[in-house]
Amino acid sequence: MAAHMGTANEVKRLRALVDVGVALSSELSLDALLQRLVEAAAELTGARYAALGVIDRAGLSLERFITTGLSAEEHEAIGDLPLGRGILGVLISEAQPLLLADLSTDKRSVGFPANHPPMHTFLGVPIMLRGIAYGNLYLTEKAGGAAFTEEDEELVSLLAAQAAVAIENARLYESATRWLRQMESLNEVGNALLSELDLPRLLALIARRLRELAHARLVTIALPQPGGDFRIEAADGDQAEEMLGAAVSATSSKSARVLERGHSERVDSMVDDYEVEPDIARRMGGTAALFVPLILRGRGIGVMTVVDRLGADPRFSEDDLRLTEAFADRAVAAVDLSGRVARDSLRRVVAGQELERARLARELHDETGQALTSILLGLRAIQETDDVDVAVEEVRALVVSTLQDVRRLAVELRPSALDDYGLVPALERLTATVTEQGGPVVDLEAQLGDERLPGEIETALYRIVQEAITNAIKHAEAGSVSVVLTRTPAAVKVVIEDDGRGIDPAVGGDGLGLMGMRERLALLDGRLRVESNPGAGTTIVAEVPLR
Repeated sequence: MAAHMGTANEVKRLRALVDVGVALSSELSLDALLQRLVEAAAELTGARYAALGVIDRAGLSLERFITTGLSAEEHEAIGDLPLGRGILGVLISEAQPLLLADLSTDKRSVGFPANHPPMHTFLGVPIMLRGIAYGNLYLTEKAGGAAFTEEDEELVSLLAAQAAVAIENARLYESATRWLRQMESLNEVGNALLSELDLPRLLALIARRLRELAHARLVTIALPQPGGDFRIEAADGDQAEEMLGAAVSATSSKSARVLERGHSERVDSMVDDYEVEPDIARRMGGTAALFVPLILRGRGIGVMTVVDRLGADPRFSEDDLRLTEAFADRAVAAVDLSGRVARDSLRRVVAGQELERARLARELHDETGQALTSILLGLRAIQETDDVDVAVEEVRALVVSTLQDVRRLAVELRPSALDDYGLVPALERLTATVTEQGGPVVDLEAQLGDERLPGEIETALYRIVQEAITNAIKHAEAGSVSVVLTRTPAAVKVVIEDDGRGIDPAVGGDGLGLMGMRERLALLDGRLRVESNPGAGTTIVAEVPLR
């Protein structure tokens, strides 16, 4: 009979081990799997209470503590989970099986917290794999007050080995997932660097993605200002709105010191670091932080700060620091790219201004200057002639002609109708002026509706039409020009056609102002299409999206 019961118990235990093995290969949740292991250990050894503690990666304390045998009310009454001291600390430090007949009498025990149920018999088994300790299985209060046996220890050791495999697999999966997320975020930032020109938006994206990956409470990016201090240009997380735009001292702050030294620093206690400004620490509300300098070609251009890792321990790891440095490199690239684009845009603006000034100088010298010289000579002739009326009439005609030239130049610089009334009235005035001055007939058809376009779009389209008509007159010798403006909810389009001699392929289009048209449209995400054949006229199509 006893032999039969022993065989039944062995079969029961074997079946339980098989069930745990199946769960190990099918259960996706680590906590759910560990809970099954704990329950199986309690059931197979006859323990009233069982627990499984998972040691953190640093090997110093417990990051998970899963129990069975305690009710929800008992859990709540006990309060915080154990930190891994006393007997639990012995198992963590020594990583050896431990059998105790009475836990409460062992001199290494530190006792139990209030409302904790009494526990006497004890079995502790380390959870180890390839010499690495992942945690421990704990069992207490074997049924009938009996002591745990070596057979219990062997059985629990098998369950502990399975737990070690589960924990290692979970951590490998967690690491792979974290690495994949990091690569996806870095790739997203890299793509944004290729398509986004707005520096604040780029920095905001970098701060947001870093905070998510580092599980941080707050991330800020500070850049130096012309006045000397730093200014927080991007912030994400708690207190982000309050920190955005805040000034940071360039002489007495932690950021200044980090930038001066040129290397990253990890601060586990901001309060104890004398370099951290108390005001900044208070406003950030931080305990721990990472300070990473932004270095561009050996020159410090800013500092990235990451504050408080979420969870029980706010301190950051070396992996967190390496991750922050990777994102800091992207922030440096964003600042560098923004500066290059700004400098290039400024050069183009200055070059365009100089070209326009040169053109106006030629106009004033060749036309207005000559007209004023003629007026001066006419006035001198009045003094010397007997027929004053004829001389005065000639001078009057010169004055009228010169006034018209000056008005034309003023319109070319900036037509008042464009600001006061909008694109269509300004183009109507332009086409009328062309006809009045003996140019080709310009047929204008506008279907834009009653609502005005944004000012920058109106200016761009006016300049494009103005340039196209000028080309048609001066270079194509056109007899007629057609201008058609249409508007949809998504875009506005202008089509300018002339019957001139077209664009000579040997000359190309860039010399006729088409490059300037393309640049204007590029600033608005617009497109330009030119169709021309020698002797067959030219068609210019400009389209601008309405955002």
